[in-house]
Amino acid sequence: MNDAYTPHNNNSPSTPQGAGCLKISGIILLTVIITVALTYWIITHYLFPKPFDPVTLDAKEETVLVRKLRQFGIAPDIIHDPASPEQPAVLEPEPYSEAGAKREVAFTERELNAMLTKNTDLSSKLAIDLADNLASAKLLLPLDPDFPLFGGKTLKASAGLELAYENDRPVVILKGVSVWGVPIPNAWLGGLKNVDLVREFGADEGFWKAFSEGIDYMHVKEGKLLVKLKE
Repeated sequence: MNDAYTPHNNNSPSTPQGAGCLKISGIILLTVIITVALTYWIITHYLFPKPFDPVTLDAKEETVLVRKLRQFGIAPDIIHDPASPEQPAVLEPEPYSEAGAKREVAFTERELNAMLTKNTDLSSKLAIDLADNLASAKLLLPLDPDFPLFGGKTLKASAGLELAYENDRPVVILKGVSVWGVPIPNAWLGGLKNVDLVREFGADEGFWKAFSEGIDYMHVKEGKLLVKLKE
């Protein structure tokens, strides 16, 4: 009796079990790393964001800002003029006159943020950005420890205003407000998002009417704000 030997034919490739376990372990490890990194990013950027870096002007920039402030009657000792020795301001009596008075107000983004640094406690909590026809602000606000749910944490908010001058009147449009990176619904903003506040409220007596009637020109471009006042 001739028994023919038939070898066992296994068409499925053999894969070591160790390789499969290693692959699963790698996926789990990668998931853990991504989760930890994402949690850290959320905590540092939203729940506990770092204070803003205060803007510091160099000697030349500070001198220019001091002269601008003096043109608008702001006390010279509000900000130190590095080109002048420190001494008490002396007021000289003189008759009032508007002849040759400068009616343009022009500040750079750095100057606005530097004034926050010098004269308020908002230097590390508020930052202003100027872009073409857009003024934006970021605010960090520590919440009271007794505040529900988010007590003791830092509120991070941002907002944008479109600023321009069209058809012989200023244009002020609220582009939006975000809290912790989440845009606030228009309904919560009183329906004022993307609304020209001057056109909406400028016909009534009050702030917006007075504001509109006092502006002769207004322009915001990258890093600079220019406002010209009427007589």
